[in-house]
Amino acid sequence: MNPQTLLHFLNLVEPMKYHTRHSWTSTGRQESVAEHSWRLSLMAYLVKDEFPEADISKVILMCICHDLGEAVTGDIPAFLKTEENRETEASAVHTLLSALPEPYQSELTDLFFEMEEQKTLESHIYKALDKMECLVQHNEAPISTWLPLEYEQNLTYGAEQVAFSDYMKHLRKRINQESLDKEKREKGGTL
Repeated sequence: MNPQTLLHFLNLVEPMKYHTRHSWTSTGRQESVAEHSWRLSLMAYLVKDEFPEADISKVILMCICHDLGEAVTGDIPAFLKTEENRETEASAVHTLLSALPEPYQSELTDLFFEMEEQKTLESHIYKALDKMECLVQHNEAPISTWLPLEYEQNLTYGAEQVAFSDYMKHLRKRINQESLDKEKREKGGTL
């Protein structure tokens, strides 16, 4: 890729570094879209032994790129996202990818289709981890940042996405326990 095209694309996606998500960090500031994508990518690498038959490099690429559209749209929390929001984000992804030369444009277009279609092991791993990373971050945030609906949602979010794997179900169960422990601890109870 020539340097001008590379720099242009990097400029287009730079807002991922400052667009904030509904999630908060343990220090009490809002997390950026890029921070979520970075840790999600690290999670994919760290579970590679659990999925030896998967192309973990592809999963990591999915994790890095999955929220590219939010460079344009910003983040909309899952519990507020509408079909119209999803269509707008998909259009933003298409516009961003059109700024890339081949083979990048076709490769990433195919990758987004695979993520959306949810028929491959790699797409299932990425999607489950995406949900789990949100819950992990939520548990790390001060409980004062939790909305009332999140107390219950923390225990149900991502259940469908982890169903394909015993490992993912176990991970989700552990994260759920951390949510319950945090609630009890923060509300003055003891463990």
